[in-house]
Amino acid sequence: MIIDSSTMESEDEESLLGQESEDENSELSDSELQEAFAKGWLKPGMNVLVDQAKKHVNNVEGLKQCLAGFCKDLPWAERLDMTNLPAEDVIYKAEGKKPAVKSGDVNPDDDFQREMLFYRQAQATVLDALPLLSKHGIPTKRPDDYFAEMAKSDQQMQKIRKKLISKQLILEKSEKAKKLREQRKFGKKVQVEVIQKRHKEKRDMMTAVKKFQKGMTDKLDFLDGDQKKPKEPSQAQNKVAKDNKKGPNAKRKYKDQRFGFGGKKKGKKWNTKESHNDVSGFRAKVANAKGAKGAKKGAKGGKQNKRPGKSVRKQTKSRS
Repeated sequence: MIIDSSTMESEDEESLLGQESEDENSELSDSELQEAFAKGWLKPGMNVLVDQAKKHVNNVEGLKQCLAGFCKDLPWAERLDMTNLPAEDVIYKAEGKKPAVKSGDVNPDDDFQREMLFYRQAQATVLDALPLLSKHGIPTKRPDDYFAEMAKSDQQMQKIRKKLISKQLILEKSEKAKKLREQRKFGKKVQVEVIQKRHKEKRDMMTAVKKFQKGMTDKLDFLDGDQKKPKEPSQAQNKVAKDNKKGPNAKRKYKDQRFGFGGKKKGKKWNTKESHNDVSGFRAKVANAKGAKGAKKGAKGGKQNKRPGKSVRKQTKSRS
């Protein structure tokens, strides 16, 4: 794009846009162009695109000089050129196999084969170049006191360092917060377990007290305090103990004590010689009043037997 300054209309325009500099490619600033456009000094046709034909340069002398430079017989230390075949495939050689791909059989469309060929060729070049470099006295290892100028300034590196440190601090804070959350969760879990254990102990204590009040047991284990409890037997031992245990359990004993238990019932109210001679429970008033008050069973006005007969009871039972 070429700006033709001869089409400017007045001296004011020339003073604003400035005189042409010695450099033909100099450009005006955006603010100056905006101001000129606002005042109407920029008009169509002022900027004209000119297609310039490409010039082909055939610098024969320069090409000959470059070719002469290539043909100079310089020592190897100045050229550092190496021409090597790819190194042997150590893995295939150790396994006693033939190499999978030779240098001439590489498929250019196979990225893996191509990169492996470059890698093996670089290996061979290094193996051949290191002895030559040491022979010409060219060091190949960096000394301990080596100082290299950084590509970036110290200020820029300090900014990067501060940014890295801030990122590391943020990561450490997030890790700390994560650990604290896990500790709180664990503490809450332990607290819930402790509360549940206390409630269970309280329920067991109340159950033991109720059993003691009903006479189902004659001791309270929770009154023993910090005494060591005997080792509880295993489930198999409990089963064997239950099988070997004779007699009723505590519940059965309690019911037997309260409601009675089985045994001989026939002849239970018969008198014996001792009971016949024992008149300590005799009451004359009660015995004399018994005949006057009572009446024969089945008599009019006496106590009626309301229980149905045996046949009626059998019929009722069969119906149900």
